[in-house]
Amino acid sequence: MRKDRTFIKKAYPYLTSAPALTLIGLIVLFPILYTFYISFTNMNIYNWFTFNFIGFSNYQRAIFVIDSGFIKALIFTIVWTTVNMVLQLIIAFIIAFLLNNKLLKGKGIYKTILLIPWAIPGYVSILIWRTGMFNTEFGLLNQWLNAMGLESIKWLGSSGIAFISLVVVNLWLALPFMVMIMDGALQSIDQSYYEAADMESANIFHKILFITVPLIKPVIGPAVIITLFTTFKQFDIVFLLTLQPGSRTGANLHTIITYAYENAFITNNYGYSSAISIIIFILLIVFVILTNKRLKRGKDNV
Repeated sequence: MRKDRTFIKKAYPYLTSAPALTLIGLIVLFPILYTFYISFTNMNIYNWFTFNFIGFSNYQRAIFVIDSGFIKALIFTIVWTTVNMVLQLIIAFIIAFLLNNKLLKGKGIYKTILLIPWAIPGYVSILIWRTGMFNTEFGLLNQWLNAMGLESIKWLGSSGIAFISLVVVNLWLALPFMVMIMDGALQSIDQSYYEAADMESANIFHKILFITVPLIKPVIGPAVIITLFTTFKQFDIVFLLTLQPGSRTGANLHTIITYAYENAFITNNYGYSSAISIIIFILLIVFVILTNKRLKRGKDNV
């Protein structure tokens, strides 16, 4: 009798959590495992039911065949993430620093205006930029250029100028979040540090470098990691501005996510696209492990 009670007591947590674990398994684990399985096959639109096991061929094609396009997309994604993060941190810090100036009036109004891009759905913002700003014939930017006697520019027509246009749109969408985090971090700094620095005749650059930056790093760290993930997995800005089927602009820019999407849903090469997805999954897992170690190290040093 006592053994039965002990068994029920031990099994009770597993029995109560079984429905939730089953649901997680169906929603999360099964798609990952099935994608992993498909990545070893030649499944495509011609072999939908008759696909064969081809080993690591899809992975070899992605990693070792330069013309496959994956390495180029990966390099572009790293450049894209780095450029956007650096610009976001610098611009957000400058805006937040100015917003915390004691002499500035109407701070609430400026902060409300800054939140407008965040309040508008991303899909709508991107289409507004595409049709209202970047359009070659009636876009606002070219109207300004024409008014100054300059020729119109195809803002999304080539890879170089399109990259700059994409970065501008991404900054428009992402800056409000980073500015608000920076603003909160700056307000949390004890003013006595700056008063002590004034007594030592420290200039503004010394205050920023030795007081502001070290003190806001723990606060903005998680926001930076979230933004890094979001930027690395960027899809909608690149796809909607330059790669939409039927309205491609001529720019040949691919993040690894748009590259996987194109192989899955445009060329219908599901096996190869699954291999790409698994590689992206592994890259993100490695990134999560490295960032967790860095955060843990930062906490230990506090």
